[in-house]
Amino acid sequence: MDQTIAEKVLSSHSGAECKVGDIVVASVDFCMSQDGTSTMMIRELENLGFSAPKTKRGMAIVIDHNSPCPSVDVAKIHSRIREFARTKSIPIHDVGDGVCHQVVSESGRVLPGDLVIGADSHTCTYGALNACSTGLGSADVAAAAFTGKLWFKVPGSISIKVDGEFADRVGAKDLALNVIGSLSADGATYKSVEFSGEAIDWLNMDGRFTIANMAVEMGAKFCPFGFDSKAAEWLSQRGLRAGSAVASDDGATYEKAFEFNASDIVPKVAKPHSVDNVVDVSDLRGLAVQQAFLGTCTNGRISDLEAAARVLKGHQIKTGTRMIIAPASRSTLLSAMDGGIISQFLKAGATVVAPGCGPCVGTHAGIPSDGENVISTANRNFKGRMGNNKDVGIYLASPETVAASAIKGEITDPRDI
Repeated sequence: MDQTIAEKVLSSHSGAECKVGDIVVASVDFCMSQDGTSTMMIRELENLGFSAPKTKRGMAIVIDHNSPCPSVDVAKIHSRIREFARTKSIPIHDVGDGVCHQVVSESGRVLPGDLVIGADSHTCTYGALNACSTGLGSADVAAAAFTGKLWFKVPGSISIKVDGEFADRVGAKDLALNVIGSLSADGATYKSVEFSGEAIDWLNMDGRFTIANMAVEMGAKFCPFGFDSKAAEWLSQRGLRAGSAVASDDGATYEKAFEFNASDIVPKVAKPHSVDNVVDVSDLRGLAVQQAFLGTCTNGRISDLEAAARVLKGHQIKTGTRMIIAPASRSTLLSAMDGGIISQFLKAGATVVAPGCGPCVGTHAGIPSDGENVISTANRNFKGRMGNNKDVGIYLASPETVAASAIKGEITDPRDI
């Protein structure tokens, strides 16, 4: 039987040939949690008498959502997490290491062909590495860590082919927003989404991580990319091997198939308060923004910082507009420092905060004031997402569009700079 990537991964991990709709019990390769979801997971594991993770490559905990710690109450939570990780010999990525999905990817714990779960909705990010990964509740992650297995319903698959070439200052984030705007926020609910085509082949790994990360914003369960030379090089640079790379069969069945042309895509913006409320940047040109945010598990990687720096070169951030930058990881920050990018940001008037989730989740470090507009490279713009539900407008866009808007103090097409 010809199979999709999702069917193949769940078949290999359950020991039985799977088809769409089957309920299987599958071995899990790796699981993770972050500081906002670890407390419940720890409580469940302690009730079960947990001693060590039974997943193939163990587990990790990342302190990134409230990092550095913003309050005494959160400090107590962090202390509990650190103590649990220490006593169970679980790797912990602490304050300043970066955003969970970036540091886990960098750590080499997710490989092609893997089945991965995480107590964070954007765990689908690891699909860029040819893995089937998904976000689940803390209790489900605890169950997988305790037993090494978990049940799954085999999802149907959607094919999205993207041919053509991206125009200058148009890229992965614009494509992701364009697709979500076309399919809607529930257009791929509980489906495995496979991207392919000339434009996808051209994208670097950072761009693929961006798209996989955003897949959950249209409801996707998995977003596995095919394995190619770029993925192999990315792994090799980190001393890793390909693992068990998986490709869909030529005769695999897809529930739906969509085609896009990268040449037709222009800079996109998602308007408040829904990620699928997507328009061309030209529709919002001139809308004042008081804050610009560059970072997150979507667009805080080195190529994202480089793209923003190219737009900012020779310019200053508009007086009255704040620009906050949170590199996705410590290694990203170091690379940006070595390349002179951080110096350029600071000279342009931006503020650089610690690697981590920063303003994205709204617990600290950049909460907007009542009635302000924010343009952000994050993945969500729901009301209250950044910590203030008093009529704050969050507009999602690419690093280039965010940088251009910071220069002008209003939403700006990056091609105009």
